[in-house]
This record gives sequence, structure tokens and C-alpha cells, in this order.
Amino acid sequence: MKKATVVIQARMGSSRLPDKVLMPLAGKSVLEHVIRRCQHAQFVDRVIVATTVEPKDMAVVNFVNGLEVAVFCGSVNDVLDRYYQTARRFESQHIIRITADCPMIDPDVIDRVVGKYFESNADYASNTLEETFPDGEDVEIFSLEALSMAWQDAKLSSEREHVTPYIRKNDIFEKINIRHDENWGHYRWTLDEFRDYQKLSFVFDALYQRDPFFHMNDIVQFLQDHPEVDGMNVSIGRNEGYQKSLANDKKAL
Repeated sequence: MKKATVVIQARMGSSRLPDKVLMPLAGKSVLEHVIRRCQHAQFVDRVIVATTVEPKDMAVVNFVNGLEVAVFCGSVNDVLDRYYQTARRFESQHIIRITADCPMIDPDVIDRVVGKYFESNADYASNTLEETFPDGEDVEIFSLEALSMAWQDAKLSSEREHVTPYIRKNDIFEKINIRHDENWGHYRWTLDEFRDYQKLSFVFDALYQRDPFFHMNDIVQFLQDHPEVDGMNVSIGRNEGYQKSLANDKKAL
């Protein structure tokens, strides 16, 4: 079986919810949940955390070292460069991008996207070109060759800050999208604001003890049974960080 490397981008300096990656959920940090869930996916051979050279991100480095997981420190704002340097350092040929604000990432969703990528021989595969999966289940995988071309040619600040926009926008890359059978794109269980954290805490308290790797269907069932929990963060837009970057776009130096 072909396998790929997960690179989790993580840092302490969130503007809306500082230090969110080390906040606790069911007795473990958000970041540890992301790491363990990624490790549980069958198509994953290694998990690496890509943080920054900022002094405050030494907290991430120390935490990840305690889990005996590889870590790389790179650029603060040029996240595309951070991914490229991580992939080169660890000689990764196929890179799965996961963000540290997705503590309920489903290993089965990772396997579904990565499996289709290997099956199709595409340059890039994701479940986000058409957003039919919940916000918090975003998976992207791309080849080192595609990442290298983006790293070399991307010029806009939005293309450097968010890793894959250059690949997604350019027709030179073969891309595939994985759709969910039902459109669950309206569900939100990512972590950007305190309201998100409150919602995640309710879900983890309800599901984690029964199964530490509870799945997307379990979450949806819980939220359908508890609409008051589901509604806690519905007013927060999807991909607000990327939209802000587009609004402020400029040529990268």
C-alpha cells in the first residue's frame, strides 16, 4: 500500500483564539487529538508538525517532542515555504495537509481522500474544491513536485500564506475532488473562536470515552440530537482567514 506523510501546521499565535492548539479537550490537547487521529489513518506512514521559529512556538516544539513526534520550525507567514522545507527535510513525496484546528478530523476521511489520490495519480486531491464535508474535516494531499512548483512560482501573499491556492487555481495541475454523499458542508467543528471551543468540548465530553476515534457520522448524529450545541457557532464564516488574505492580497516580496 502506498502511504503519505501528514504535515500538521500548528502555531500558538492565533489572532482570534491564542494558544488554541494546546487547549484541553477530554484531558488531551487539541494538537494531540489531531496527531493521534492522523496516525490512525491507514494511508499515513508518518506525522510531522510544522510550526514556526517564533519563540512562543517553542511550546509547540516541546509538547510535540514529548509525544515523540517529528517537528519542523519554519517561516511564520510563508506557510507554503514552511511546508516545502518540511517536505524536503523529511524527504516526503506525498504530503497530506492537515491543520491543527481540526481535532475531530476523521481518519476514515483522510483515507478516502488519500486513497482516491493514489488511485487517480493526480497532482492534488482534496474534499474542499467543493465543500460537501463539514468544516473541520478538510483534507488535502499533493505531490512533492506540485508543492515544489508552487513554492517556486507563487507570488501573491495569499498563495504564500495558505499553501495550496496556487495549485488549486492553476490548470497545469491535475486535481480531483472527493464529494460526500450528502452535503454536510453547513456543519462546523473547526476551532477558530471560543464558541467553537465550547461546541467541541460538548462533543468530546459526549463521545470520546466511548470511542477516542469517534467518526464523522457519530458527530452528526450527536449534533442532530442536540441542535442547541450545533447552533453555538453557526454565524462564523468558513475560511475567514483565507478570505481576509484575498482581500489584502499583494505581491509577495
